[in-house]
Amino acid sequence: MGSGTFSSKDWATYATNSNYATKSTAQIFTQQTMDKDLDPKGVRYRESCDSVDNLITTAIIIGLDTTSSMGMIADTMAKKGIPTLMESTYDRKPVEGPQILFAAVNDIRAQSSAPLQVTQFESDIRIAKQLEKVYLEGGGGGNGSESYILAWYFAAKHTRIDCFDKRGQKGLLFTIGDDGPTPDVTAAELEQVFGKGEYKDYSSEELLTLVSRQWEVFHIMVAEGQTHGDRVRKQWESLIGERAVLLTDHTKLAEVVTSIMQVTAGADHNAVASSWDKSTALVVRDAIKGVSRGSKAQASGVVTL
Repeated sequence: MGSGTFSSKDWATYATNSNYATKSTAQIFTQQTMDKDLDPKGVRYRESCDSVDNLITTAIIIGLDTTSSMGMIADTMAKKGIPTLMESTYDRKPVEGPQILFAAVNDIRAQSSAPLQVTQFESDIRIAKQLEKVYLEGGGGGNGSESYILAWYFAAKHTRIDCFDKRGQKGLLFTIGDDGPTPDVTAAELEQVFGKGEYKDYSSEELLTLVSRQWEVFHIMVAEGQTHGDRVRKQWESLIGERAVLLTDHTKLAEVVTSIMQVTAGADHNAVASSWDKSTALVVRDAIKGVSRGSKAQASGVVTL
């Protein structure tokens, strides 16, 4: 998947025809159960491939929390985030040929019926159409975590990405939410999500090592969420260090993702932050201040997290 290219004209037409400006979150995301096209059960691979339209591509996974406290994240991404992310990536060129897959994450340990949903990798307006298929389940439990690491397992085991296979360049994986990571995932849980097969238990640390072989892994902590606090921050920083990024304004999510990609590619923190308008610059500067400039992992192929 991933042919075609994104254009602001196509986006404007789609947003107008879809009446995004007047629609509520519930009117955009109308799914009442998980769409069969997004069910990871039985999915062998999602592929990010070079094509005539995109000779050199970069795979990007955006993992959105769909529990009750985080519904505004998908809404923001649908109405504003997609065009901002794609256009700023094309303009600023932190990576070439961005191909985006959305993963929707819930809480498998709170009896979620859709603990993980996955779109295709797309490079054009089909990104928006795919995102609209996501089921905003809500729910989530009081267990201190959400199942973000299911997206790690999916990326490690069920993707094929030309950026890595052909050029040794890692894909970029961002999960976004306000809670902590589950400390592990069991074989039974993996079978529940991905279907019958042979699985093993993984700790979150083991999964991080596994996914980091082909993916640069970040988590964006949403400060406005109901469960965010020192506990969540410490959990993520203990697990992934500086790649636990604090987002103080969820409406600036796309700008922060683009800025992380710029810094990871070697751009100067202050230059990146200052390149945005004043209000956005403040959010971006706070978010990216701890992210290392350049990417040792990407350059060497060695897992450094």
